[in-house]
Amino acid sequence: MHSKFAFMMSLGIMFSAWLPVVENASILAVYTFPGKSHYMMHVALIKELIRKGHQITMITALTLRHQNLGSNYTEILIEPVYDYWNDVVPFFKADNIFELTKMDLHDFLKMLEIIGLQTTEHALKQFKVQEIINAKHTRGAYDLLLAEQFYQEPFLALSRIYDIPVVTTSTLGYENHMSQMMGLIQPWSFVPHGFMPYTDHMSFTERLQNSYYSLFEDMHREWIYFPKMDKLVQTYFGHLKVPIPKVSDMEKNVSVMLLNSYAPLTTTRPTIAGMIPVGGMHIYPPLALPEDIQKFLDEAKDGMIYFSLGSNVQSKDMPAEKMKIFLQVFGKMKQRVLWKFENESIPNKPDNIMIKSWLPQSDILAHENVKVFITHGGLLGTQEGVYHAVPMLGMPIYCDQHLNMKKAVLSGYAINLHFQSLTEEILKSSLEELLYNPAYRNNIKYISQIFKDRPLNARDMAIYWIEYVVRYRGAPHLRSAGLDLKWYEFYLLDVIAFVILILVLLTISLKFLLSSLMFKKPENRRKSKLN
Repeated sequence: MHSKFAFMMSLGIMFSAWLPVVENASILAVYTFPGKSHYMMHVALIKELIRKGHQITMITALTLRHQNLGSNYTEILIEPVYDYWNDVVPFFKADNIFELTKMDLHDFLKMLEIIGLQTTEHALKQFKVQEIINAKHTRGAYDLLLAEQFYQEPFLALSRIYDIPVVTTSTLGYENHMSQMMGLIQPWSFVPHGFMPYTDHMSFTERLQNSYYSLFEDMHREWIYFPKMDKLVQTYFGHLKVPIPKVSDMEKNVSVMLLNSYAPLTTTRPTIAGMIPVGGMHIYPPLALPEDIQKFLDEAKDGMIYFSLGSNVQSKDMPAEKMKIFLQVFGKMKQRVLWKFENESIPNKPDNIMIKSWLPQSDILAHENVKVFITHGGLLGTQEGVYHAVPMLGMPIYCDQHLNMKKAVLSGYAINLHFQSLTEEILKSSLEELLYNPAYRNNIKYISQIFKDRPLNARDMAIYWIEYVVRYRGAPHLRSAGLDLKWYEFYLLDVIAFVILILVLLTISLKFLLSSLMFKKPENRRKSKLN
């Protein structure tokens, strides 16, 4: 037995020696959406790739120069930073981002369409980006295209120009349209749409609505969104000798998709080999806090409430009547409040509140005195709250934030509020429930333990799969045959139509046969009487 084991070990070592090692891969990274929170994941990934010795050329909407990434990093900066909210807020006739809580799924899809088209074209117009597109020497220049899976699809054409495989990263985690991209059908019966506040246990009405919205998004992408993106492809890539397919075809050639998701923060669903959950890869061991913040937290003997609405939704834009509610409730509490507030001061600010325009969120949540996290429900912040086991008070504004907080409420570690309906009594009672009911803290400690329990940490998992795709030149063996089907074949609509046609023909034939028999009977009776 021992000799057999030794022989198998020797074979394993021998075969592993034959595997091609990925060293100093040259990677073209394209991250053109200027969402600050998205860069938490991007930066973590780029830093790790450089640490592993890979060469990165990055087309980026936000500079990473302050990261001091060294000689292996080349930056192509998109300037100026595109303020997409100047397009979105006026389009929906809103006074501020807080009014986007009134939007439905149709509005969310329109918002993402506007953001995608405008930020993508802004990047494509850049002179330095044009140099990458029109480069004369492309063969062997790069080994991989690394791109964000966030409404920037025309940049997938770079994989055709340089003849390289693609790995994408999704900061939103799972989205419904990824099923078509990776050759997988998501069952709408128990997989809720990413922008809907449903669970995986839906009522009949919820399943009906979920099916409608999921189908609507599929049709919207196919007939409205993709044609607009195809026009951008033709405008900026159509002059090249290299044939560039339609966007819907290009995105079906993504080798691996790195998803900002991990159990139990997402509902269980069917998946496929190329969809890799790496949720929480932006979370590092806590660093030392600035001295004034550290002192403020250490002296919070009755606990600390941390308040941040992320980088897109800014507290300084909050309507005055809602701002008054927060100040009145906070001022009456014995806990201290650390608030990410983008102005230097707040009129009539109570003494127990500290405000800062920027805060090291994950490092703060790691402090033992932080008892409640008031959040908008963004996925990155929610993951940090879970990782550090801090109960949450959620006020989602748009898109996946509603689903994130719904999941948190059902898991027993959060309370969810509707911002537009917020009152002083609702805010006060919700905070007291989270502060003094130990069930919320106990539940999130258990969820945190599950979230951390994984075979590899998120950054190592992401690097492994990126190198895997380079090593096996796109890893075509991971590709699903479902990607080669027409959309009506993918959903078995042709089979369903055929079955319906057969049933209709059988029904007509049976009806005709019965009618013939009924008409023959009287004739037979007349003949028998005459005889």
